[in-house]
Amino acid sequence: MKSLALVALLTACAFGGIATVGASVDQSLEHRDDLSAEDRARIAGVLALPQDFSKAEAFERWPGGAGTSRKLINRDAFSHPLANLDFEQEQLFRVGNGIFRKLWVSSPASTQASDGLGPLFNARSCQRCHLKDGRGHPPAPGEQAVSMFLRLSIPPQDETQREALEAGLKGVIPDPVYGGQLQNFAVPGHLAEGQMTITYEELPVELNGGEIVMLRKPVYGIESLGYGPTHSELMVSPRVANQMIGLGLLEAIHEGDILAQADPQDADGDGISGRPNWVRDDVTGELVLGRFGWKAGNPNVRQQSAHAFTGDIGISTGLTPYHAGECTAAQTACQAAPTGVQAALGDVEAPDQVLDLVTFYAETLAPPARRDLEEPQVLHGKALFHESGCAACHTPKYVTRRDAAIEATSFQLIWPYTDLLLHDMGEGLADGRPEWQATGREWRTAPLWGIGLTETVNGHTFFLHDGRARNLLEAILWHGGEAQTARDAVVAMTPEERDALLAFIGSL
Repeated sequence: MKSLALVALLTACAFGGIATVGASVDQSLEHRDDLSAEDRARIAGVLALPQDFSKAEAFERWPGGAGTSRKLINRDAFSHPLANLDFEQEQLFRVGNGIFRKLWVSSPASTQASDGLGPLFNARSCQRCHLKDGRGHPPAPGEQAVSMFLRLSIPPQDETQREALEAGLKGVIPDPVYGGQLQNFAVPGHLAEGQMTITYEELPVELNGGEIVMLRKPVYGIESLGYGPTHSELMVSPRVANQMIGLGLLEAIHEGDILAQADPQDADGDGISGRPNWVRDDVTGELVLGRFGWKAGNPNVRQQSAHAFTGDIGISTGLTPYHAGECTAAQTACQAAPTGVQAALGDVEAPDQVLDLVTFYAETLAPPARRDLEEPQVLHGKALFHESGCAACHTPKYVTRRDAAIEATSFQLIWPYTDLLLHDMGEGLADGRPEWQATGREWRTAPLWGIGLTETVNGHTFFLHDGRARNLLEAILWHGGEAQTARDAVVAMTPEERDALLAFIGSL
């Protein structure tokens, strides 16, 4: 399906209709092997950063290109398909949505296609973590976590484990008893692994203008351990569920556009040293660019979905054929539990057809249209976003591959506000837990599209990897490391300037 928006975009580029300075990606575009020389010349201008902040840029209202959802903004704002899917694809999207929302049950069960839950799990459905396809949140006091969990791992204990990490054969070394993730629920007859505990310390930050913001610093623990003590060197990393919009569009960004922004040695001296995370592809066995997850630990939506099926719900897939989910060899009762494999459907609990449908659903959730982008306060905030250095990591825009696997994501001008690279975010946000190439201080730049609709969709405004920030300002104030200069610029802004900056981010 041709994109009318992109046709207009190329016309604008051809006539020099977009004033720009600087560059968000390598403007030579020589790495774009999917484009002709004419294509590269025509789109180079639109990938530069703006010079004129008195008005919105062309097509800025449509962050997902022709796929942007034009639906009414309400609690379903993240749950619409890409607007440029054809009829048959919309049908696949609807079926995938049904599986995404389905509640799995424990085995044995009378159902022939929904058993296999657990035996240990974090949620009974994809939707339970990604409520309304949005972001998760920390549990309230006295509440069991559902859309948040703890990743677990230990340092290498011998030369074999060290070599496996160095060679990229493994991304982490799991706890020998509790595995790579703490499952806080279990089916009847089994014990949950334990319960995450969170306490908060208050940290004051004074802003220009006299305002004092109290940040909350979380301290994590595990209680009610079901299978004995954890390893003495256990490392934990809290994770809330990410929002789901635009994943297929992120996958359609050319790898070269991401790698062109990497500067691991900070050769240009700007203090920004983005690095790619190289992770193993479960299908090919090769090390490839990671894009998805808080530390970019998965290379594509299909693998991310398969790992979530197994780790979060305890459902085996063709990529993750572990019927006992994340149960370890030390959890013998879990390993011996009945499975949900149906011989007529295949040799795993979620056959390829199921994984395909859920993957397609996740790949084709549409970013919603921007709001208020022509408001003077929002335009002022956009200028401040660029001036303070936020755009150095939160890259505003890309033109996706011409040869993307899903035609609706092909050759689209998109505005995700991320470079998909790892950045050292300072000691304040460090989890101390490496993952593939990511250190314990590094996180993938989170996409910002849709962030202003979090409260509308999910009823809260908890941000960052563990939801510690209770609003956008707190999220900014936690930035350190490579983002310290940008964070300090926000602290130094006048109250009116900070309001404008937050209004711009809230419009995304």
